[in-house]
Formats: sequence, C-alpha cells, structure tokens
Amino acid sequence: MTFTTTAQVRFAHVDPAGIVFYPRYFEMLNGAVEDWFAEALGRDFRQMHLIDRIGVPTVKLEATFFSPSELGDDLTITITPLQVGRSSCTYAAVFSGDGRDRLRAEGVLVCMNLDAQQSCPWPESVRERMLAGMVTA
Repeated sequence: MTFTTTAQVRFAHVDPAGIVFYPRYFEMLNGAVEDWFAEALGRDFRQMHLIDRIGVPTVKLEATFFSPSELGDDLTITITPLQVGRSSCTYAAVFSGDGRDRLRAEGVLVCMNLDAQQSCPWPESVRERMLAGMVTA
C-alpha cells in the first residue's frame, strides 16, 4: 500500500540548464510527505504542529538520481513505509515520470515533541496507518 501523489516541475524548480536543481527535489519530497500525513495517515501538518505540538523532522535522507526532470514534467511520487518504530519511520520514495524513475530516496522521520525538543511516540492512529502501509516480504 504505497501512497501516491503528483508534482509538476515548475519554473522555480529548474536551473539555467532547464532541469530540476537537486535541492528542489527535496522540497517536492517534503510536500509529498506532508500530503502523505494529511491524506493517508489522517493527521495534517497544521493539526500536528499547531495543535498537537509534534513535528516530524527528517533525520536521515539518501537519494540516487537516475534521470533529469525538466520544466513542465509531471512527476508521480510514491512513498512506502519500510520500518516503523516507537518514534521513527523509515520510508522509500520514488519520483517517476514518462515511464522512467527520476529519483529514488530513503528517509527517516522522527516524531518530535516541539515544546520539549525531544522524540516522542507516534500518535497511535498515525502509527497504525504507517504499519498498514508497510510492504512485507
């Protein structure tokens, strides 16, 4: 059960060569993670940050770039949880378009109490949905 969202490569994403400047992929990925929480995990960032006072900072992110993306390209972004702990989640993300992968990434998010600035357990409903979306071998 992967989560899927889309992003269009915009003018702000590209460099003078007309291809996505690599840090912009990470901005798009953060947007996809935000969509994942709101649409699949049942907790949008407004609720989490402003009301629940929890954040989900990225503590590790590795990426491999396979093919450039250009202005106007429509990208499909999939997110799949790989491992869910008490307060962390390792996930895989794939950006694809026109039948080819553009980027594959693996990241780790940590649930953090914003007031204490320390990790805290995932809200149970979020953790259950993450576990339900995991790929099992």
